[in-house]
Amino acid sequence: MNHSKIAVRYAKAFFEIALERDELDNLKKDIEVVISVTQQSDVKLMLENPVIRTSQKKQLIKKIFADNITEITIDFILMITDNKREMHISDICRNFITQYREFKNIKFAKVTTASAITETLKKKINKIISEVFKTDVELTTAENKNIIGGFVLRVGDKQIDASVSTKLNNIKREFLKKTV
Repeated sequence: MNHSKIAVRYAKAFFEIALERDELDNLKKDIEVVISVTQQSDVKLMLENPVIRTSQKKQLIKKIFADNITEITIDFILMITDNKREMHISDICRNFITQYREFKNIKFAKVTTASAITETLKKKINKIISEVFKTDVELTTAENKNIIGGFVLRVGDKQIDASVSTKLNNIKREFLKKTV
């Protein structure tokens, strides 16, 4: 079966369980914990290692997540492991988050700047994006020294590139066009 289909189906099933039990927000928090833990290289290697028996993986999963997530989510991860799909846990979790955002009408936005921005500025950017797109926004930030200054804002599939490096490249392109 296609890897993306596996992730979508499991995520959809867990999302429906979350809705049925009216625990969508709690289980979203659990999934965020699972994402952060499974991104750690040692946990990722353990999950993807075919030599480690399923029973051993399940014991390790219980130990890792026992105090951090709800029993429902632990059972879900154990079921994924029983079905030999543990290498898809990260993709399943990302698909769940995507479904959560769609259900709650939350746009994902990312602003990239040459240097770190303050929390105050982040809140202002978040407010502006919320007003423009008339939706809630989940904003992340990133730093990239290569943009020199300005910013690159990505909201959904739209991008605003107001970086100095892009403006310099545009000037260079125009200059070369006129001098040739």
